[in-house]
Amino acid sequence: MPLRQRLGLAALVALALAVTVFSIGVGASSASLPRFLYDWLSGAPQDGVEALRDRIVILDIRLPRAILGLMAGAGLAVSGAIMQGLFRNPLADPGVVGVSAGASLGAVGSIVLGASALAPLASLLGPFLIPIAAFVGGLTVTMLLYAIASRDGETQVATLLIAGIAIGALAMAGTGLLVYMAEDQQLRDISFWSLGSLAGATWDKALIALGVVGPSLITLPFLARGLNAFTLGEAAAMHMGVPVETLKKACIFLVAAMTGVAVAFCGVIGFVGIIVPHILRLAIGPDHRFLLPASALLGGTLLIGADIAARIVVAPAELPIGILTALMGAPFFLWILFRGRASRIL
Repeated sequence: MPLRQRLGLAALVALALAVTVFSIGVGASSASLPRFLYDWLSGAPQDGVEALRDRIVILDIRLPRAILGLMAGAGLAVSGAIMQGLFRNPLADPGVVGVSAGASLGAVGSIVLGASALAPLASLLGPFLIPIAAFVGGLTVTMLLYAIASRDGETQVATLLIAGIAIGALAMAGTGLLVYMAEDQQLRDISFWSLGSLAGATWDKALIALGVVGPSLITLPFLARGLNAFTLGEAAAMHMGVPVETLKKACIFLVAAMTGVAVAFCGVIGFVGIIVPHILRLAIGPDHRFLLPASALLGGTLLIGADIAARIVVAPAELPIGILTALMGAPFFLWILFRGRASRIL
C-alpha cells in the first residue's frame, strides 16, 4: 500500500475514534464519560444517582446514537463513491439523483400506512418494516435510474441527472400525498424525521444499521477492482475480466440497502455522498481500493461531527442534521460546478 494512502487511512481511523469518543462524552446532560469509565474500571458501586444517570445517558442514549451515526454516515458516503464509480460521474449521489427520495417515500409510506393497509406487514416485521420499506423504495429508484440512463453499455450522464431529478420529484410528490393523508401524530413524526436527526437512536435501530451497513462494507474490497476498471468504460472492464452485470447488480443492491437504512432511521441527510468522495480523491487519489474504506471512515466521522454541532449550536435543543449537511454540501456542490468538472462531463 502506498505511503500516502496508508497514512491517510490511519489518520481517518484515529479521527473517527476521537470524534466518536467525543460524541459519547458531550451532550445537554451533565453525564460524565471519564467518571463513568473510572467507576466501571475501578469496580466502584454503580447504585448512586450520578452513576445511574451516567450509565443510562452514555450506554442507552449516546452510544447507540454514535453507532447509528457512524453506520449511516459510512453508508451514505460509500453509496456516493460507488455511484460515482458505477456511473463514471462525480455528481452522482443518492440524494442528488433521487435514491434518497425513493427511500424516503418507502419509509414515509410505512409510517402512514403501517396502521392500516400495511398492518399485517407491520405486525410481522415490527421494527424492520421501516428499513425494509426504505430499502425497497431506494432499490426501485436505483434500478429505474440505471435502466433509463444506460444505453448500449454506456451511461448518459445528462440523462442520469435529469432522470434522477424527475424520479426524485415523483417520489417527493408521493411523499407529499402520504403526508397529506397522515394523522397529527404521524405528521409530527414525519416533519421532524424529514429534516434528518439522530435523536431517535435506540439500540434496536443501531443494531439494525450495523447489521445492514457492516456486511455491506465487508464486500467493498471485492468491488474496488471492478470500479477501477469501470473508469475505462464497461467494454474495457469486460475485456479485463470484470463480471460487469454482476458488479452492477451488486452495486445497485448495496447502494439501496445502505441508503435505505440511513434514510429510515436518520431521515433525509443530503450531500454526504458528494462531499466525502471528492475530498478523499483530492487527498488520497481515485483508487477505489483506498477510496471506499476511506469514504466509510470519513462519512461516519462527518455525520457524527455534524451531530455534535447540532447538539451544541442551539443547546439544550437540537438542530436537525440535514440543515447542517445542506449548509456544507450545497456550496461544495456549486464549487464543483464552478471548477468546470461538470461541463467537461456533461
